[in-house]
Amino acid sequence: MNQSTADPAEMGLGAVGLDLPAWKKAIGTTAAVLLAILFFSSGAWKLSDPFWWSQFLTELRVPAVLALPGSLALGIGETLGAVLILVPRFRRWGSWLIALLLVVFMLYIGANYSTLVGKDCSCFPLVKRSIGPGFFVGDGTMLLMAVLAGWWSRNSGNLRAALAVLATVVVFAGVSYGVNSTLQDGIQAPDSVSVDGKPFSLIRGHVFLFFYNPECMHCDAAARRMSKLDWKDTKVVAIPVQDPQFAASFLRDTGLKAGTSNDLDALRAKFKFVDAPYGVALDRGRQKAAIAAAAFEDAEPAATLRRLGFVK
Repeated sequence: MNQSTADPAEMGLGAVGLDLPAWKKAIGTTAAVLLAILFFSSGAWKLSDPFWWSQFLTELRVPAVLALPGSLALGIGETLGAVLILVPRFRRWGSWLIALLLVVFMLYIGANYSTLVGKDCSCFPLVKRSIGPGFFVGDGTMLLMAVLAGWWSRNSGNLRAALAVLATVVVFAGVSYGVNSTLQDGIQAPDSVSVDGKPFSLIRGHVFLFFYNPECMHCDAAARRMSKLDWKDTKVVAIPVQDPQFAASFLRDTGLKAGTSNDLDALRAKFKFVDAPYGVALDRGRQKAAIAAAAFEDAEPAATLRRLGFVK
C-alpha cells in the first residue's frame, strides 16, 4: 500500500485526528484550558493544606481515618489531570482522569444527598457553592467539557513522560505533607486570651480549647461526654463560634466545667478549622493534637486526651 494513502487510524489519529474542523479544535482546546485552570487550582489547594482539607472531607461524611489520605489522593488526581489535559499529547488521558473524578464525586454526593444537601462544597478557589441541584448542573457541565476535550483530541501517547508528571506531583504532595505535618504539630497559640473577662495564659501547662456552636447538637453531645472526664490539672477553655450570649447556658446545661473566651478571631487565625465542634490540645502554648468535628464520637476526644496525659 502507498504510505501516502495509509489509514489515519493506523497512525494513531483515528476519526478525531489532526483534520478536525477548526471549530471543534477551538471548543476542545478551550474546554481543556478551562478545566486545567479549575482542577490545577483545586488540586494544588488541597496539596498545599491537606490537614484543613481532611477536615472539609469529614464534613462531607468521609470517615475520619480516610479523610487525610483522601485529601492527598484527590489533590494528586486533580493536579495530574489538569497537567495532562493541558498538554495536547496527554489530553485524552487527562480528560479520562478528570471525567472519572467528576463521576465518582457526583455518585458519592448523590448517594449521600439527603444528608449533605445545603453543605458547603467550595472545592475551587474563589468559587462558592453548596450541595443542591446546582451542584449537579455545574459538575455535569464540567463532565461534558472533559468529554469534548478528550473526544476532539488525538490519541494520547508517551506513557513514560506521563508517569514522570505523576512522579513530580507525588513528590510535591509528599513535601507539602511533610511541611504541613511539622507546622500542624507545633502551632504556637497566642500568649494569652481573655477568659471570663480576665487575662488567661495559654502557655502554662495543659490547656484544651473547645470550639463549639451553642445550638449544635453534636457540640452539645461532645460537651456532655467531656464533662464526665477527669481533667487532672488541664484547663478547659470553651470558645463559642456563634451566639456567644448562649455560652453560659450551654456550659450549665452540658455540665462542662470550662472558662469562656470570646477571642474567636485571634484563636481561629492560628487554629484553622472547618466546623465545630473542634478541639485543640495545647502543651505550654504549642499544639499537640487537633480534633476535628467528625472525630468527636464516643471514643474521642477522650482517647487522644488520655494518650497525651491531659485526662486520666
